[in-house]
Amino acid sequence: MRILILGGSGFVGRALAHEALAAGHDVTVFNRGQRDPVPGTTTLLGDRLTDGGLAALATGTWDAVVDTWSAQASAVGTAAALLAGRAGHFAYVSSRSVYRWLSTDVLTEDAPLTDLDDPGYAGDKLRGEQATAAFGGPVLFARAGLILGPHEDVGRLPWWLHRLHRGGPTLAPGPRDLPLQYVDARDLARFLLANVGVTGAFNVVSESGHATMGSLLDTANEVTGDHADLRWTDPDRILAAGVEPWTDLPIWLPPGDSHDFMHRADVSKALAAGLRCRPVRETVADTWAWLSSLPGAAPQRTDRPSVGLEPAAEEKLLLP
Repeated sequence: MRILILGGSGFVGRALAHEALAAGHDVTVFNRGQRDPVPGTTTLLGDRLTDGGLAALATGTWDAVVDTWSAQASAVGTAAALLAGRAGHFAYVSSRSVYRWLSTDVLTEDAPLTDLDDPGYAGDKLRGEQATAAFGGPVLFARAGLILGPHEDVGRLPWWLHRLHRGGPTLAPGPRDLPLQYVDARDLARFLLANVGVTGAFNVVSESGHATMGSLLDTANEVTGDHADLRWTDPDRILAAGVEPWTDLPIWLPPGDSHDFMHRADVSKALAAGLRCRPVRETVADTWAWLSSLPGAAPQRTDRPSVGLEPAAEEKLLLP
């Protein structure tokens, strides 16, 4: 197939480009050229937020388009309209953030959605989904949750890997058997490529419990050299210290409604459509190999806050 990726040099888009090339597809990427391109792709340059910024996409036809955009929805609609009639399928990498927070016990694709006028990320993603109507053809919404893997530019798994590599007594947020639900960016990419022509919304994350906090941190500790002494800590003590789940301690949410909403969704529809998730060890080991290969710091998205617990806060919590 001839694949057009709107993005294609960052995290999810980069994984998609690699996977598409490995499968033998002809891959074109459209982006601002701010990161090194994936070797083997054809790069078209432009800034979709500027007047005339999509000029490089004025001609050409593709079997499928994948849009990884995560900001203003108007950019999604403009691109979708421009490509209408010149591509066979449009996939939009959306988010489970489009669901109304804590709206249901078991999150399925039919769960209530957030308010369309929500000014934040959730609203942007929902408006982005609606903007794809301008494409006028088959559209798939990949409602991903937590995305991990090599080239992650949010910093969640990279923070844990660096912290564990530093070693010593290390705060581990409990309980150990707390189930996690995430997707490796490469498995998300393979799902998208396998479902060209398919329409509708899919929760694209692993089954709940594909990994746990224990298996994730134990594996990460082993992969980074087994330097850390994991000190499993009760969630109530962590919260009482003012530590913020998800941001101060990336990936982790304490047991309760928020955890269940993020880590216990129904993914049967995506599994039936071919989603397969690699073992946590492969995701962790490959991410550490990528981090270790970098000459400097890992790339960090400027539109997302930095994550990770300050050393002083961790030391205080580790006191007897």
